[in-house]
Order: sequence, then structure tokens, then C-alpha cells
Amino acid sequence: MPPQTRADRVRESLADDIIAGRAPPGTHLDEASLAKRFAVSRTPVREALRELAATGLARITPHHGAVVVRVSEGRLGEIFEAVAELEATCSRLAALRMAAAERGALETLHRQCGTLVRSGDAERYHEANAEFHAAVRRGSGNAVLQETVAALRHRFAPLSRAQFRGPGRLARSYAEHEEIVRAILRGDAAEAYRVAHRHVLSVRTAFADYAAVHVTAPEAAE
Repeated sequence: MPPQTRADRVRESLADDIIAGRAPPGTHLDEASLAKRFAVSRTPVREALRELAATGLARITPHHGAVVVRVSEGRLGEIFEAVAELEATCSRLAALRMAAAERGALETLHRQCGTLVRSGDAERYHEANAEFHAAVRRGSGNAVLQETVAALRHRFAPLSRAQFRGPGRLARSYAEHEEIVRAILRGDAAEAYRVAHRHVLSVRTAFADYAAVHVTAPEAAE
């Protein structure tokens, strides 16, 4: 994975504030104040705000700046639907195309995730989870698909990260990864697609459960 940028750091922190309810809907996200808070220039702040808007956590209005908005169910549904279809396709192709060395590396990554589950380290598991899914994408052997899903995953990251704070979610995520790994190692393309698609939809459910406690009820889809 590429190293975390200043914009990534700002985006993750602001997303945590929004999802945890510390920055409720209607909160103005002032560039100058945020640049001072994070000790960065306005450029990474501006980039972070654009990414939050793309995720649906903020809205940017010309001449008025960025404001926190309620998470739209319609927007969430579209994001998770797209990620589910594309990640499932990557898993299907990986089952058909992964070389033996890649399969071994995927299994090793998966076992490392298991160690983090046992230690209860949600933050490091989030990072390892991203590595795991990146390995599956590489195994698809399709560079265009990899780039497309990676860009979408970047937008999806704050939602994925929040789900791991829910009780029992680390263990369930690891069990779902186990199904994906087994299908890929067997070369079962149809099963790899099915379990990967189901895994992403379970992420949506886990995020929704977490958000129900921490986020104000969603606004109607536009």
C-alpha cells in the first residue's frame, strides 16, 4: 500500500469525528481552522474535504465551503453495491488466474490478520484488511479493474474503518476472509465471487449497525 498522505490523515480523522457524532450534521468544516488543527497547508485539507464529499459525509457548496451532512442511505447503497460487484469480480478472476506464489502470499496475509483479531487491534486490522483485498485485486490479473477498485476503495475506506469498532466484527470479518481464501485456493471462481460479494454486503450491515448508534438518522436518498 502507498504511504498515508497528509490528506489521508486529515480525511480519516474528520471521518472518525463525523461517524462518531463529534461533528454532527450542519458542522462547518473551515479550511483555515482545519489546516491549523492538523498543522498542514490548506491543500491537503481541501483534498480531504473533496474525498469526504465523494463519500457522502460532507457537502461542498461554492463560496460557502464544506458542511457535514447526514449519511444518505441512497449514497451508501450505491457505494457498497459498486464495491461488492467489483471486489467479487476480482475474487472470481483471482481464483482462475492467481499463481501459486500469489496464493501462498494471500494465505500468509490472511493468517497475519488472524493474529490481529486475537489481539483485538482494530486499527492494525483495518490496515491489514486493506492489504488483503489489494492482494486479491492483484491476483485478478486485470490492471484496469485493480485501479478502478482501488480508487473506489479509497472513497469507501472511512466506512470500512468504522465497521471494525462494532462488537465481534473483527472475528466475523476474518471468517468471511477465510471463505474467500478457501475458494480462491480451490480455484472455485463461482464460489469466490459469491462469498466476496456477500462479504462486502456484510460490511454494509456492520457499518449500519455502528452508525445507528453514533450517527444521526440518514436523510432521504436524492
